[in-house]
Amino acid sequence: MGILGIAFLGACITFWVTQNDYIYEPASTLQTTPERVGLKADTILISSGTGGGRGDLFSWWIAVESKTAPTLLYLHGNDNNIGYVREIEYARRMHELGYNVLMIDYRGYGKSTGGKPNEAKVYEDAESAWNYLLNQQHISASHIFIYGHSLGGAIAIELATRHPEAAGVIEESSFTSMPAVVTTMSHNLPTGILIHEKFDSLSKVAELKIPLLIIHGTWDKIVPYHMGQQLYDAAPQPKTIALIEGGTHEGSCIVGQVECRRIFSTFVSQNMH
Repeated sequence: MGILGIAFLGACITFWVTQNDYIYEPASTLQTTPERVGLKADTILISSGTGGGRGDLFSWWIAVESKTAPTLLYLHGNDNNIGYVREIEYARRMHELGYNVLMIDYRGYGKSTGGKPNEAKVYEDAESAWNYLLNQQHISASHIFIYGHSLGGAIAIELATRHPEAAGVIEESSFTSMPAVVTTMSHNLPTGILIHEKFDSLSKVAELKIPLLIIHGTWDKIVPYHMGQQLYDAAPQPKTIALIEGGTHEGSCIVGQVECRRIFSTFVSQNMH
């Protein structure tokens, strides 16, 4: 093997070992809080994991007065934390629609403890949040909608495959798999084969037994909207896709506020049971 071959192999090994530092980009400082935008939130800690990886998920429970209101389990993307203004804005919009909202930070994000995140741990954290809603808040599973943005969409689909009793799953700006995203971002170089954090939503979405709503912006430069279309095509009925013209990766429901309110309201009202 020549010098270039050795250098390439070394680069591949380095990327394999360090890729989690690029996939997960947590921030420890909270940019803002629900109270600063007029939301009343209870700060809670949800236990997650076992052994040396056990931690507490720093979370906000934002409730409405109605005892029969739908509840959104909100799963954010790969960066920052629930105190980021983008996440708070999502919660505010959902609360205005009359929904309870549970926002969680995965282990390693924000003020959550339990070490660094990985694929298995974020799935476990979503499951812990689900159990909190059932066992501590006593929310009926048929009133819970699992909502994930970007990486959170992949986590939401994984959780939804394990809970066919949920009311529905909503994913926004999400992808078919992590290797596919990496390949796209590297201009179709075969870098995806080096990814061990798979987040393979494309294979899982076919297993869904609950209604699915996909929202994707046509101007998304991080996860192209054709990935949302691929997920939709692979999913069983009932399913809905909303392509937001001009919507970006983080801003589809800012660009299309009226559309998103209508889409959410229709999906939730049709699937509460």
